[in-house]
Amino acid sequence: MSTLDLSPRPGAAATGPMLRAQAAMELKLLARNGEQLLLTLVIPLLLLVMGTRSDEIVDLGPGRPIDIITPGVLALAVLSTSFTSLAIATGFERRYGVLKRLGASPLPRWGLMVGKIGAVVVVEIAQLVVLALVAQLVGWDPHGGAEAFGWLVLLAVLGTFAFGALGLLIAGSLRAEATLAVANLVYVVLLVGGGLIVPLERYPGGTRHVLELLPSGALGEGLRDAFAGSGPGLLPVVVLLVWGAVAGVATGRTFRWE
Repeated sequence: MSTLDLSPRPGAAATGPMLRAQAAMELKLLARNGEQLLLTLVIPLLLLVMGTRSDEIVDLGPGRPIDIITPGVLALAVLSTSFTSLAIATGFERRYGVLKRLGASPLPRWGLMVGKIGAVVVVEIAQLVVLALVAQLVGWDPHGGAEAFGWLVLLAVLGTFAFGALGLLIAGSLRAEATLAVANLVYVVLLVGGGLIVPLERYPGGTRHVLELLPSGALGEGLRDAFAGSGPGLLPVVVLLVWGAVAGVATGRTFRWE
């Protein structure tokens, strides 16, 4: 009769299960944070509903306001999750020693970042689906068919890359309180004047050229062009790639775990 082997088997779990567990934990932490919920869903939904009356608030130019503002709200959703929420959460995790302890665990340090990014991607998918459905309920009529939604996926990925790298850059180099202030300030500034909601053609010439080279302007204008049926071209893609690459290299060199 065989006996049950109860001898210990020390060792770390496989990388795949560790990454899934870390991503699931990051997702739960995001879902439990009321401030993050406000940033990721409530504010974009309010702006979307207000978009039906936005011509009474700000001049968006020719066209139906809801068709102009919806791509900008989708871009705002990417910004709120991949930059603001990620930066604030990571900054306070670093302050309280969570990153230091996780960095000493069997989970590789790059695995911690992959887990965070995985949670961000899941939240963004939910955001974009909900916002797109609500937009259509209030009258959004996107053009460009499947190609436009293909551009949405591509630009959302590149936007997440760029904003995520920028968020980790400030979270890994500034104190938590400074990260909170900077992340919220950048969110408000880009929302009001970063080319996310208002088309770049409504800005003065010099300002427009500057905004085209910012990740917010590139993402917002790229999505507006995509859902207008004309396609965004290469400029937004290149801008987001460059910002993501530069910020990613800077993050790798300056990020402090404690």
